[in-house]
Amino acid sequence: MSDTDLSTPLSTSLSTETVRDWLLGLQERICAEVGRADGQAFITDAWERPPGGRLEGRGITRLLEGGELIERGGCAFSQVRGSALPSSATQHRPELAGAPFEAMGVSLVFHPRNPYVPTVHMNVRMLAATPTQGPAAGQTVRWFGGGMDLTPYYGEVEDTVHFHRTCRDALAPHGPDLHPRFKRWCDDYFFLKHRNEARGVGGIFFDDFSELGPAGSFAMLRSVGDAFLPAWLPIAERRRGRAYGEREREFQALRRGRYVEFNLVWDRGTLFGLQSGGRTESILMSMPPQVQWRYQWAPEPGTPEAALYTDFLPVRDWLEAA
Repeated sequence: MSDTDLSTPLSTSLSTETVRDWLLGLQERICAEVGRADGQAFITDAWERPPGGRLEGRGITRLLEGGELIERGGCAFSQVRGSALPSSATQHRPELAGAPFEAMGVSLVFHPRNPYVPTVHMNVRMLAATPTQGPAAGQTVRWFGGGMDLTPYYGEVEDTVHFHRTCRDALAPHGPDLHPRFKRWCDDYFFLKHRNEARGVGGIFFDDFSELGPAGSFAMLRSVGDAFLPAWLPIAERRRGRAYGEREREFQALRRGRYVEFNLVWDRGTLFGLQSGGRTESILMSMPPQVQWRYQWAPEPGTPEAALYTDFLPVRDWLEAA
């Protein structure tokens, strides 16, 4: 597949190539900064899907395992086309069922070694689909999605406020209503319904977003992606040297189990990748390296582990905690 094939116009002022180049640059900047902080570089795995299958396209998966800061972390770029949108992408847009599509984005999950450093997830993406029937047949629909969220094991008010404040500041130039909306959306989305429990302390999340027009919506997406390093890296640097033992590592492994449950049961991005025939290694790079499940486990009241459940996982306005 040539670059020309994947560089169709978005509008007179924004091209698919422009979005792709920014996404590749974002991946490069994040991996360079986090690799320097860790002391170990990400490995790079470039791949390509030739025409003729369920998906065609290319991507670059970058992975860091066994590092001093990052026990396992992946940051992946992909740009693919498929013959029909999977059901995970059309539950809110039934008119697009079966439509050919193109998707591109950068997605990352970093699982730190130290339990006092929170796991973090970020995703920025663009998706385009062209209905083949109905009143909109032949008219390409494009939208943006993404966000970032923080999953601590031992919560810190200072860290949580910093993360939410950085998310707010990234969205502020694009409209005063965006952060409250995207914060609520994140709280609702990253929630384990089968356990009635939040995955973490939230952040921002948005999908099917095009209300600022192609150029404006892309500018908002860039603000979110560019805010990732200042949102998370200062927290990681502040907590990475804190002493920990087997108790903290066991709790980290138990909470990582919740992360796995969410990604495999509820996450639309994981389902989209698996349902569309995506690259399994890239899709499941978000899985943590060591996980535990214990039957009917619960933290002892009054412990630091219990404080995560009582003081951090319940939804609240963290900007007011500053």
